[in-house]
Amino acid sequence: MKLKKIAALGAAVGLLLSGVGLASTASAEPVSNSYSAVGSDTLQDAMNALTNGTSASGTYVRVLAAGQSIGNFDAFGAPAIQTKSGGPFFARPNGSGAGRDALRRSIDGANWSVSGNTTPAKPITGQVDIARSSSGPASGTSSADGRLLYVPFGRDAVAYAYKGGTAAWANLTAAQLKSIYEGTTTTIDGVTVKPRLPQTSSGTRSFFLGAIGVTTPSGVADAANTTVPENDAAVLGEGEIIPFSAASWIAQANNVAGVNTVAASTGVQLGSPISGQAPFTGTAPALVPNSGYYSNTTFGRDTYLIVERARVQSSFTYNGAPAFDPVLAGLVDSSKTASLTNFGNAPTTPGAVKRKFGFLAPNSTTAITAYAQG
Repeated sequence: MKLKKIAALGAAVGLLLSGVGLASTASAEPVSNSYSAVGSDTLQDAMNALTNGTSASGTYVRVLAAGQSIGNFDAFGAPAIQTKSGGPFFARPNGSGAGRDALRRSIDGANWSVSGNTTPAKPITGQVDIARSSSGPASGTSSADGRLLYVPFGRDAVAYAYKGGTAAWANLTAAQLKSIYEGTTTTIDGVTVKPRLPQTSSGTRSFFLGAIGVTTPSGVADAANTTVPENDAAVLGEGEIIPFSAASWIAQANNVAGVNTVAASTGVQLGSPISGQAPFTGTAPALVPNSGYYSNTTFGRDTYLIVERARVQSSFTYNGAPAFDPVLAGLVDSSKTASLTNFGNAPTTPGAVKRKFGFLAPNSTTAITAYAQG
């Protein structure tokens, strides 16, 4: 299982500290003294770097919240997490969907639990401020009256990782992948293929199945109850295939992600379903996202940070709305150099850090409102 955590480094003044090099050391997960972020595995490595501090871009960059550290919690690890000092220990949100729903429970006060996690259900009011999401709002939930705001974080793309096989496995078409995941095709180029999927809350899983047109992945024996972590090359056995974030593959191969399951997994490769386009160019540890692949309308995707809309848009109100929070608003304002959603070019910006983690600038900087009041 892909696990990593870089320690939050010493206190600093301001939203962003840059130009100072500090070493990173391993530690337990943080307890935030400001805001907490949970959710997608795909975004967690870049967010760990931004919130804990990194020199990946050539200059030290760290995003702070008015001088306070931000707690970014991985998608996998111990079953329970504590995000705020004195707050409850609650079931770890293990992916995009779980992160979004934990944020919703943090807002509405209803009990929070995760299927398959033995941590008791409990209220988590005020314990989650930001949800990492590798996909946009679920179909039918976008709304002008939405209480959640999806703010673009960066552009990613989805491919597939595979182990073994033949040369033909490197360029399986969407139609071939659909047939494999629906159980119609069981061999490729004479070699048995076994499709696998990440856990059900994974945004990469849902995006990949949508991209290849699969509603019921009948070819995956444990599709309904799998607990396989996403973006972990080490889970693959001979002849197995699984969806994989191109950004996560690049970050791991470039040794900036904390744990490199790509290098540690003999015989695992990243395939491309787009004819004539590979997900990246160059060789590790200097892989670069292929803009042609990322711009594909089927397999390219924008990723998001989700926040409570009333806390970041002073013009939006509803019954029981919280007070506008200018610090949280600044953290997700892409026009500000020192924000988590910034995508500037200068090495002192979060955008430069995200490029090192395999992301490109999002196709759109327009936030999406979703999940209406009521």
